[in-house]
Amino acid sequence: MTLTFGTGARPHGTGTSARTRTRRRERLAAFGMVGPAVVLLLCFFVIPVVLAFGLAFTSARLVSPTPAHFVGLRNFRLLFDDPVFTRSLVNTLVFAAVVVPVQAGFGLVLALLVNTKVKGTNFFRTVYFVPVVTSMVVVSIVWMFLYQKTGLVNRLIDGLTLGLVHGPDWLNDPATSLPAVIFMSVWQGVGFHMVIWLSGLQTIPADLHEAAAIDGADRWGRFRHVTWPGLRATRAFVLITITIDAFRLFTQINVMTQGGPLDSTTTVVYQAVRTGYEQQQTAYASAISLVFFVIVLAVSLVQRFLTREKN
Repeated sequence: MTLTFGTGARPHGTGTSARTRTRRRERLAAFGMVGPAVVLLLCFFVIPVVLAFGLAFTSARLVSPTPAHFVGLRNFRLLFDDPVFTRSLVNTLVFAAVVVPVQAGFGLVLALLVNTKVKGTNFFRTVYFVPVVTSMVVVSIVWMFLYQKTGLVNRLIDGLTLGLVHGPDWLNDPATSLPAVIFMSVWQGVGFHMVIWLSGLQTIPADLHEAAAIDGADRWGRFRHVTWPGLRATRAFVLITITIDAFRLFTQINVMTQGGPLDSTTTVVYQAVRTGYEQQQTAYASAISLVFFVIVLAVSLVQRFLTREKN
C-alpha cells in the first residue's frame, strides 16, 4: 500500500523565519512610535540637564568673547555666600510650606462638598475648575489690578470695615507681596486638586460607608476610618504634585512683582532665569539650577517615603 503526501507541506524553517520577520516588523513599529518621545526627552530634558551640570563648574556666559574654562566649585561658593540666593530659597520654602497644606486641604474640602448627588453639583464643579483652565499669565494680570491700592480687594476691605481699615499696596509692600502671591496661587490651583481628590473619593466603595454607618459611626468617624485610608494613593499623588508646582514658582512672580520689592518675592527659579538670561551668567545660573534640583529631589523623596503604602 503506497501513501502519498500532499505537496502543500512547508519546508522546515519557513515558519521560524516568518515569525522572525514578524517580530522584526513589530520592533520597528515600536521604535517608530517611541522614537519621537525619546528624541524630545533627549533634546529638552537629558541634554539640558547634562549641560547644566557641566556648565555649573565653568565660567561660561551667554554672550562673551572669552571662552569658558573650568573653575571648579567657585560658582557654588559664590552661591552660598549670595544673600539674594538665600532670600530666594527662603521665599520658595515659605511659599511651599504654606501652599502645599492649604491647597491640598482646601481641595479636599471642596471635593467632599461636590461629591454629593444634589442639584447644582456639576455647576459648582465647573466654577471651581475654571481658574485652572485659565492661563496663569491672564490670572496674574487680573490679580495685579485687584491688588492695586485702589483695586477691588482694598475697596472690599474698606466697605466691610466701614472705612475703618484701609488695605495696603499689596504687591509693593515687602510685608504683603509674598502672602498676596500665595493667596492668588492657592485660588488658581485648588480646582485641579479638587478634581484629583474627587476621583479618589469616587473609587471608595459605597458599601464601606454604609457598613460604617450601620456600626454607628458618625460623619467624622466615617471620614477617619473609611474615607481617609481609602485616599492613601491619591494623597501621595496630590502632595507630590503640589510640592513640585510650588517649588517651580515662576510665572506669577515674573508677571506680578519681578521679584520685588526688595527681593521679597524672588524665588530660586526666578533668580536662575534672571541670572542666566538678563545677567547672562550662564554658569552661575546652572549652579543655581543644580542646587535647586538636588533640593527638590530630596524633598520629593522624603515625601514619597512618608506617604508610602505601609504593609
